[in-house]
Amino acid sequence: MAEPVIVVADAGIRFKRNKQARRSFKDLFAGRKRRTRPGEFWALRNVSFSVQPGEAVGVVGRNGQGKSTLLKLVAEVIFPDEGRIEVREGVAPLIEITGGFVDDLTVRDNVYLTGGLHGMKKSEIDAEFDEIVAFSEIGDFLDTPYKHLSSGMKVRIAFALISRLEEPIILVDEVLAVGDRAFREKCYRRIEELLAGGRTLFFVSHSEKDLRRFCTRGLYLDKGKLVLDSSIEEVLDRYNAEYGVSA
Repeated sequence: MAEPVIVVADAGIRFKRNKQARRSFKDLFAGRKRRTRPGEFWALRNVSFSVQPGEAVGVVGRNGQGKSTLLKLVAEVIFPDEGRIEVREGVAPLIEITGGFVDDLTVRDNVYLTGGLHGMKKSEIDAEFDEIVAFSEIGDFLDTPYKHLSSGMKVRIAFALISRLEEPIILVDEVLAVGDRAFREKCYRRIEELLAGGRTLFFVSHSEKDLRRFCTRGLYLDKGKLVLDSSIEEVLDRYNAEYGVSA
C-alpha cells in the first residue's frame, strides 16, 4: 500500500467561546500543551485517520461540529493544540478562496499576485492565463479593480486560478455556494477531471448530493469527535438516521 498523503493522529484544538485561543510560537515549536482555561472548548479532540493518494473523502456533520476546523488544520491555516497532522503532498486549497486577493489591484494583477503566492512562476501563469480567464468567464473585467466585482465574480476568478494549481491534494469547503448554478456545475466538472487525473480530494459540504457525487469515503464528526470512518454511503445513512436531515 502506498504511503498516506494525509495523517491525522490524536489531533485536538481548543477555541475560546468568542475568539480563537492563541498559541505562542514558543509553545508550538516546543510541543507544549496548554491547560484548558475558563471559557475554552475543544473544537476537535482525539481525531485520527489517514488518507491514501487518490482517495476522495467527504466530511459530514452538523454546523459547529468541527468540519471546517479540520479542513483548516489539514490546510495548515491553523495548528493543533495536541496530536499531530502531517500533509505529505502540496495542497490546492479551495477554502475561503478569495482570501489573499487585494481589493485595489486589478483582476489581472491579482491573478499574477495570488498565483505567485501559491508557488506558480510568472511563466507558468503566462501559459495558463488565457485558460484561467476563459474558465472564469469574466474576461471583460480583467483591468477592473477587484473590489468592484460581485461576490460571484470573485469566486469565479479565484476558483479558475486555484483549480489550475498542480498540487496533488484538493481541499474543498463550501466555496461554491455563491454563484449561479451553471458555473457551479462547471466547477464540479473541473473537480471530477482532477479526480480522474489521480488527485486526492478532502471535501466538506452540507450537500448530500455533492458528497455522494464526489466521495467514496466519509468521516462523520459529532461534537468534535470522529464517530465514524467508513464508506460515504454508510456515513450518510447513519447521519440521516440520527438527525433526519441531509449533511
